[in-house]
Amino acid sequence: MDLFQELILEHSKRPQHAGLREPFEAEVHHVNPTCGDEVTMRIHVVDPADGSDPIVEDISYDALGCSISMASTSILADESIGRPLSEVLTTYEAMKAMLTSKGEDPGDEEVIGDGIALAGVGKYPARVKCALLGWMALTDALHQSGRGTVVATASESLKSVEGTS
Repeated sequence: MDLFQELILEHSKRPQHAGLREPFEAEVHHVNPTCGDEVTMRIHVVDPADGSDPIVEDISYDALGCSISMASTSILADESIGRPLSEVLTTYEAMKAMLTSKGEDPGDEEVIGDGIALAGVGKYPARVKCALLGWMALTDALHQSGRGTVVATASESLKSVEGTS
């Protein structure tokens, strides 16, 4: 088994940061109607006293689904918690670009970290929505928390992925 498969299995069997926690500014529930994967996600973003970029203090979630969906959401939380919001959004854009590229974009490990393990998913259009479910929930939660001016809503982002399943 290659390293990427092992990473996906590890994140799906032992999801990082799973379980809904407080405090949070927004909670969303997303379902992938194609396969039935589900995620409920909470986000907590804080504004530093020095006025610098907001920090993603916590992402907590409860998810049910396939190993790709579970691993992707675990990776999202692991790669986002404690990071500036601008970096998290850069990671989101890089993940979305890689996953929707039909295998053309190999991904940049420097930007997406363990998300690189999902690079092969882009070759399987039916699985792209599984891998993006948590990321779409994140963008929706950011929008609902009042930080939507910095990110497209999940429904707008999802339209660009509609043709992939």
